[in-house]
Amino acid sequence: MDWPLVIAFGFGVGVLVGTTGVGGGSLMTPALILVFGTAPTTAIGTDLAYAAVTKTVGGWRHFRKGTVDMTIALWLAAGSIPGALGGVYVLHVLERSLGRGTFDDTLLTMVGAALLLTSVAVLARALLRHVRGERETVEPFDRRHKVAAVGIGVSVGFVLGLTSAGSGALIAVGLIMVYRLTPRRVVGTDVFHAALLLWVASIAHLVSGNVDLRLAGTILIGSIPGVWIGSNLATRLPDGALRPALGVVLLAAGLALFNKAGAHYPISVIFIAPAAVALAFVAQHYGRRRLSDRSHAALPAVEPPKPPAPAPTPEHA
Repeated sequence: MDWPLVIAFGFGVGVLVGTTGVGGGSLMTPALILVFGTAPTTAIGTDLAYAAVTKTVGGWRHFRKGTVDMTIALWLAAGSIPGALGGVYVLHVLERSLGRGTFDDTLLTMVGAALLLTSVAVLARALLRHVRGERETVEPFDRRHKVAAVGIGVSVGFVLGLTSAGSGALIAVGLIMVYRLTPRRVVGTDVFHAALLLWVASIAHLVSGNVDLRLAGTILIGSIPGVWIGSNLATRLPDGALRPALGVVLLAAGLALFNKAGAHYPISVIFIAPAAVALAFVAQHYGRRRLSDRSHAALPAVEPPKPPAPAPTPEHA
């Protein structure tokens, strides 16, 4: 294992997590599998273990800043925690029932599918930057909101326990679409809930023997300063460019894992498909910008109001 390279990857992923709020599990797992040759189950468990520490630091910071909707976070956890435990159990059953080669290919396919789903979620979140009726909290938080939170939590938790991918992006899209929270509340609630979920999932994988503690500690050496630097960069870098870029990277990683699992398509697809998506977002960005410039140019010029005439002095009265 090339430990300096592991630290460098941890730093890079940490910067992305700090700037965008997503991408930790979705990027480190394929990196461990494709670059470092780690066994898929070990990559998933180790990824969750290091991410639990990283998200806890971020969740505590958001909690102190008051950007966490505690009610939604806890109802999400009520579904995601049992969902994650179910995902770990299903992974264990598959490992026992399938042979090593078949199991590894099946797991790579599932992780690749989760990455493609996460890519779609990240790109959708980039398109949902402005949502009508944004709010700081949901009042009243009635039965339908509780059912929605538990349902989202169960599905996302299961995917996370099975593949380690998707917790940040999928939950964030749910918070935007279902609850219409403001961006800062989306990120704060998402990160805080992810910390709760990741600790449970990582402990379950540790009990199952899927965590390499030495590897997780090495990743943390790079990821913790990366998250700190990324958090400071988040207010300076254009969010509208970062999220589509992350979605494109996740798309390429998912296609690469499908190819490694035995999918039959040319290697060029791994590069052409993400490049096409990136060009589409660039075209959309410049299209919106041109439309905005035209609308501003079409507005009539507004003359500044004239100052009122001075009141007559007693000499002229």
